[in-house]
Amino acid sequence: MMNKKITIMIVDDEQIVRESFLHWFERLGYLVETAASGFEALEKLKQFGFDLLFVDIKMPGMNGVELLERVKEEYPGTIVIIITAYGSIDTAVEAMKKGAADYLLKPFKPEQLSLVMEKVLNQKKLITEYEYMKGRLNRISRFDNIIGQSGAMQKVFDMIQEVAKSDSSILIIGETGTGKELIAKAIHAKSRRAQQPFIAINCGAMPESLLESELFGYQKGAFTGATRPRKGFLEIVSGGTLFLDEIGETSPKMQVDLLRVLEEKKITRLGDRSPLDVDFRLVSATRQDLEEEIKKGKFREDFFYRIHVITMQVPSLRDRKDDIPLLVEHFIGKYSHETTKKVDHISRDAMALLQDYDWPGNVRELENAVERAVVLSKSRTLGKEDFSFLSPAATRPAILTSLRDMEKAYIENVLDDCDWNITRAAKILNINRVSLHKMIKRHGLIRPLRV
Repeated sequence: MMNKKITIMIVDDEQIVRESFLHWFERLGYLVETAASGFEALEKLKQFGFDLLFVDIKMPGMNGVELLERVKEEYPGTIVIIITAYGSIDTAVEAMKKGAADYLLKPFKPEQLSLVMEKVLNQKKLITEYEYMKGRLNRISRFDNIIGQSGAMQKVFDMIQEVAKSDSSILIIGETGTGKELIAKAIHAKSRRAQQPFIAINCGAMPESLLESELFGYQKGAFTGATRPRKGFLEIVSGGTLFLDEIGETSPKMQVDLLRVLEEKKITRLGDRSPLDVDFRLVSATRQDLEEEIKKGKFREDFFYRIHVITMQVPSLRDRKDDIPLLVEHFIGKYSHETTKKVDHISRDAMALLQDYDWPGNVRELENAVERAVVLSKSRTLGKEDFSFLSPAATRPAILTSLRDMEKAYIENVLDDCDWNITRAAKILNINRVSLHKMIKRHGLIRPLRV
């Protein structure tokens, strides 16, 4: 199946050639534009950008080789195929040396055009896969596998880079399942303490007595069952980063003990009197409103000020819905590999359902939902029915909040009704083809794959 996401421009001074290419490629479902000269082609490239150019060598004003040189200099990612006559093969070879992907000899048959397109699309697919993997590896190494490209997450990434430079205590605030521990790990990985231990403790998952012994350690005989001395996490983590999740669940006594450690940089094991020096960075996290807890007398104000020298707010999934397709793609790949299920697609309706869902459990809930759908699916494509277990109460129709949203939805509906025939859609919208291409690019619209 050919890739319908490719955008093509035909550059030829002969109108019959431009129209022949245009009709052929539009029947195949590609987004196609034409230009009668090299200058017009450069202007349209500047406005819209194209994946692939078919360029005639002999054109007045700026010939095909000159246009090729400009394109390779200014738009290196654009693929160029040269169109030439039999008498200009030497020129075509010269163009190949200067970066043309291939050439077509006039007159040519549709089968030849199809073969050239297949070759070019395979080349582009390999390049795209390489760039994707390179970008994915860069993301993982930079942010410890935190996935997101929305504006909200870019702010988080920028802040990770900044706060990692200091040793100040950090309080990460966010709902359950938003990835607070991943962010703490990313801060540690970017800090000068990266080669030292990172220890994470959920303060709400253990009773106070156990939490105390786990943090401070103990000497032999400190309590019943203490048959040998044991180092606590505060001692083990020295030099590194301690992450205390759900810090709001700690008791007032534990808050006092931790405050003293932060101020004195010393700890004493249970059952011992000799203090030990410690040096660690504290990163805490909570889903609670600690200032409200202070008013209720459940959280100490002095401890609060000590742990939130820097505050980071992690957005909920509801506030970064643009990241849902990227996250879903990642989780489908992850669980298809782990379960050896051949699931590699998701239908448009299913993706719309996931984007309209409220996700009270945030990214963690989304991951669980995709894992369950992959495990139970009987098809390579996840459909809406594969997510029927999601609570209907948390699903609602998308709300158009701006004129931009309304414009995007209207254009998408018209394109779908016209089966993405650009000429017909532009006529219905009462705009020209160039303007429609510009709107498609601005709104990031992509023709859905037909399966």
